[in-house]
Amino acid sequence: MWKPRALSVTLALLLLHSLSLAPVSAQSKRSEWKTLTGSPPLVIAHGGFSGIFPDSSYPAYLLAVQTSVPDVAIWCDVQLTKDEVGLCLPDVNLLNSTYILSYFPNKTVSYLVNGESVAGYFSVDYTFKELSDVILTQGVFTRSNLPENNGYLINRVEDILPIVAPQTPGLWLNIQHDAFYTQHKLSMRSYVLSISRKLRVSYISSPEVGFLRSITTRFNPKITKLVFRFLDQGDTDPSTNQTYGSLLKNLTFIKTFASGILVPKGYIWPIDAAGYLQPHTTLVSDAHKAGLEVYASDFANDIVSSFNYSYDPLAEYLQFIDNGDFSVDGVLTDFPITPSEAIDCFAHLGTNATRRDKTLIISKFGASGDYPACTDLAYNNAISDGADVLDCPVQISKDGIPFCLSSIDLLDSTTVAQTRFSDLVTSIPKIKSGRGIFTFKLTWADIKDLTPSILNPFSKFTLFRNPKSKNAGNFLTLSDFLSLSKNQTSLSGVLIIVENAAYLAEKLGLSVTDAVIDALSKAGYDKPGSQKVYIQSTNSSVLLKFKEKTKYELVYKIDETVSDAANAAVEDIKTFASSVVVNKDSVFPRSASFLTTFTKIVPKLQASNLSIFVETFSNEFVSQAWDYFSDPTVEINSFIQETGINGVITDFPKTASRYSKNKCLNLGDKTPPYMQPVKAGDLYKTLDNRTLPPAQAPLPPLTKSEVVEAPLPAVAKLAPASSPAAETKSPPKNAQPKVSVCFFLSSLAVFVASILLL
Repeated sequence: MWKPRALSVTLALLLLHSLSLAPVSAQSKRSEWKTLTGSPPLVIAHGGFSGIFPDSSYPAYLLAVQTSVPDVAIWCDVQLTKDEVGLCLPDVNLLNSTYILSYFPNKTVSYLVNGESVAGYFSVDYTFKELSDVILTQGVFTRSNLPENNGYLINRVEDILPIVAPQTPGLWLNIQHDAFYTQHKLSMRSYVLSISRKLRVSYISSPEVGFLRSITTRFNPKITKLVFRFLDQGDTDPSTNQTYGSLLKNLTFIKTFASGILVPKGYIWPIDAAGYLQPHTTLVSDAHKAGLEVYASDFANDIVSSFNYSYDPLAEYLQFIDNGDFSVDGVLTDFPITPSEAIDCFAHLGTNATRRDKTLIISKFGASGDYPACTDLAYNNAISDGADVLDCPVQISKDGIPFCLSSIDLLDSTTVAQTRFSDLVTSIPKIKSGRGIFTFKLTWADIKDLTPSILNPFSKFTLFRNPKSKNAGNFLTLSDFLSLSKNQTSLSGVLIIVENAAYLAEKLGLSVTDAVIDALSKAGYDKPGSQKVYIQSTNSSVLLKFKEKTKYELVYKIDETVSDAANAAVEDIKTFASSVVVNKDSVFPRSASFLTTFTKIVPKLQASNLSIFVETFSNEFVSQAWDYFSDPTVEINSFIQETGINGVITDFPKTASRYSKNKCLNLGDKTPPYMQPVKAGDLYKTLDNRTLPPAQAPLPPLTKSEVVEAPLPAVAKLAPASSPAAETKSPPKNAQPKVSVCFFLSSLAVFVASILLL
């Protein structure tokens, strides 16, 4: 194990002094908040920014201060050493947050903690000097462990003073196990009284009534607020032997020794076993009537909550602070950037909020993050969610009817494998690898009666989408889709996606291009004043065919991941398209899920006056680089502000639409840190390069040969009994295969510099 890096307090102070933190927006009027005092809710950084760096580590505290509202509260779980030094560590058992086992092997002990035997390592057995070289770990194993490899050390409570003192944040001390330390002849009461004479402590919380009552007369509530922390309702407070559920019924008693209560968020908005919100309780209003502030805990962007939030953590915070009935007085979170933006930028927008960003919001199969792709439900919700452009990937049925479906393979988005058509599984390598049941094998009458199935692109992470609606909705013909879209004044256009045109023409005698042109004409989209029509394809010959016959805007999709484009390739694209679609990794490549750089592809295409659309923006945190802090709003903001792209393609258009209206846009140098773009590579530079995976080969540029396609073949005239020559029928009945369902800040640069120089 290598020697941990020393921490430069002086450097951190200088960097923080130079950091410009914008004040909370004046637009957040005091009277708008339904908190106890009418003030904005408090953001409480749980162990600092513990969603990225190890809990209670120096960079976690530093990042929390740099990316949050100015009055963020810095949370420290206090543990005591045997020489009575207070440490900031998230758990009484040091095994859960440090590498202590590597320093003191075979020293495991068992102690009673709140009546239960716990085996591990405990601070009461060590002096601070003995623990001073122990390295902190990332205690949540689903998070990247790479940041911990820099060797961040355990902090004393007074070690975080340089972070708190230069700014206005408050220090929040949480005393979780007073009874345990008393058993070991250590006094948390004496320690808290002593440290409060050295530091300004703004909040002290504890789940033990006896501890708070023992110090209540020693603190001025205008300077230091005492907060009673509720654990699970069935757990017992060791100082009173009462369950927290019973204590919850006596708020007037709690008011005698505390200014507020801290409760798990489920106390306020319960979630049922299926993962959906239940009606809120009366806890907040009851506590406010008793004169108690209410702080909610257990917020983390990368831990799944209710399906009602559609994997969007910002939506969850708004549910607690801006629901129209009440607002909690603060939130305890591992990702303080998200409640900061919620409070300052997104709360109280209202239904008629002004749109401040004009980047096109293009749906991905409608609102397919919440409903089965390309169904009437997905499309209608995409419209109500604020999409500008509605997309339709056109497929063709056996009887030549064009309709909208996310894939030519019905297995991808329907339950066809459980129907009488299951024996139609075939292999067509020219269309896709593997087997499928292809749309052109069934008539439209058969297809429209199939049951849709919701897409679950992240099922391997056990992240599934809206199970209540996983089989809801109806599929639409292209004609029905165009009628639906044309009647929506909020839409600026439609995006028609055409693929597999050559195969359909040559092997099946079906012209998808002619079918699309005919449907658009019949719907009146070729008339002046109609909504804009975008035709998208990965095949240049398809776009050239549309260019010959129509005046629609043509969009070329680059289906490779590239970092640049040869000049010849760009010039060729300009002959048949005015817009280009690229994937996110072509813009910001990643290594170990951290951004590494900003490629040349967007500037190169923009220099040729090509519009750039980027896909796919999803809410699930596993779809995002760690740099975006498991927050889809941070990701969208970074792409738009840093690259100036023209459109985002998203399966959650509601998230992008809300972003476009937030109050922290277009503020220039007054933009707060939580609405500044992430700088690609900044976080990556803080990682120890000895622990990084091998460097990946540079992404290739797009070449002209990859752009140029053979002309579309003429539509073949086939006999009715003809079938695709390339098909290979799968074994029938019990031999057929089983089918499985698919599952920023500019201030960060300052932070990076501080970490690199430590």
